Amino acid sequence: MIKNKKSSHIRSVLKGVSWRIVATTDTVLVVLLITCFLGECSIENALKIGASEFLIKLAIFYFHERIWLHYLGQQAKTNKEIVYKSLSWRIVATSTTFIISGIVLNGFDEVAMYIAFTELFTKFLLFYVHEKAWLRLPLGKIRNFFLRRK
Repeated sequence: MIKNKKSSHIRSVLKGVSWRIVATTDTVLVVLLITCFLGECSIENALKIGASEFLIKLAIFYFHERIWLHYLGQQAKTNKEIVYKSLSWRIVATSTTFIISGIVLNGFDEVAMYIAFTELFTKFLLFYVHEKAWLRLPLGKIRNFFLRRK
């Protein structure tokens, strides 16, 4: 049994993948909502933005996660730590969403801004819940699962 109580790289990757599934679903729905509301509805653009975000933000999320682990010396556990971590991620992620939306929609206009602004709120709440859910999985469980299989 491994006694290491640090968050592993595999945990960060899996956490990033699970977050990207939640976040990409939200992004696609937000893009559809905003573009349809503005009369420019396009499932193709929503999927392009979602797919681009999945790949780009997965890498960004991993590094964000590792930076916070280094800064705190542990996982964010208190509500205050999780809120600060959520805020820092939202700044990075919302900026990235605005850029990706502007590129896919051929314009850094109000549509891209509405998409980024809407997800600022939806994703802040979803990220907070995601962090709390991952706290329920004790450190070492993922590592032990993979080591037992070898």
